[in-house]
Amino acid sequence: MGGIASPPPQPHPDAQRIVAALRHVVLGQEAATREVLVCLLARGHILLEGVPGTAKTLLVRTLALALDVNFVRIQFTPDLMPADITGITMLSGAREFTFRPGPVFADLVLADEINRAPAKTQAALLEAMQERTVTVDGKSHPLSPTFTVFATQNPIEFEGTYPLPEAELDRFMAKVLIGYPTAEVEQSILTKYVEGFEADRTETYGVQAVTNADGLEALRQAVDRVRVEPRITGYITSIVRATREAGSLTLGASPRAGVSLFKAARAAALLEGRDYVIPDDVKLFAPAVLRHRINVAPELELEGVTADQALKAILDRIEAPTA
Repeated sequence: MGGIASPPPQPHPDAQRIVAALRHVVLGQEAATREVLVCLLARGHILLEGVPGTAKTLLVRTLALALDVNFVRIQFTPDLMPADITGITMLSGAREFTFRPGPVFADLVLADEINRAPAKTQAALLEAMQERTVTVDGKSHPLSPTFTVFATQNPIEFEGTYPLPEAELDRFMAKVLIGYPTAEVEQSILTKYVEGFEADRTETYGVQAVTNADGLEALRQAVDRVRVEPRITGYITSIVRATREAGSLTLGASPRAGVSLFKAARAAALLEGRDYVIPDDVKLFAPAVLRHRINVAPELELEGVTADQALKAILDRIEAPTA
């Protein structure tokens, strides 16, 4: 006589409502919306790459509405200075120095076209990402507990763009690719505009707050409780180490990449309603977590081999653990 089958996992209700809000506004980007939310739940910063006009800003603005948190967009330009991001100390009328916080003191920060800014300005933001504090004139100022950076960049072949150094890229948990929509989705976008939608008017989005900063923190704490068995951590380790040994790559993933994949897999499991990680959670998010941390060998790059193709070959070669 067989035992009673356990009920199938139910997706986390709050997380699913956030996904639904994103997909109500940002059409045809199912993988991107899932990857962005997973990174947010895993306390990671996200690099969004896509050509202009593919809803990168719209995605982050919608997420801020669904979470009812403070959203700030910073346009990165060649003349942007570090103080324009972090803030400055000013002499007030009472002849006292007071700190005026910069735009980085927000919950969700959109660093638009980060690869158009000088290295010193990029470094100021990346330091804030790593330390979650800002130091001005020797005094530290803590950032919001919800603080998350969504940096956008145009593909590097665009004029006036400069690739981020590998050490800076490694600070991002994932690189999320946002491509052109299909013809059907593109027509649906136009239909939304016919019905009154405007990307620069948030009141037309039809998005109600799902939760707030406290609710997001509760979701993050739930992610921290997701179980990860040794066979799963072994699988993650095998994938990361294989990128360093692959002949198709000249740069493999760092140990930080393994930690990021571990955290992303936990958040993915929670999103699906499980309190444990399965190999598919790891395999599904490995490309987003690793693609910006590896370099394809030049001779293969000339043949059109992409980072994702090189990663797929590695993932196909490594045997996933079984129960």
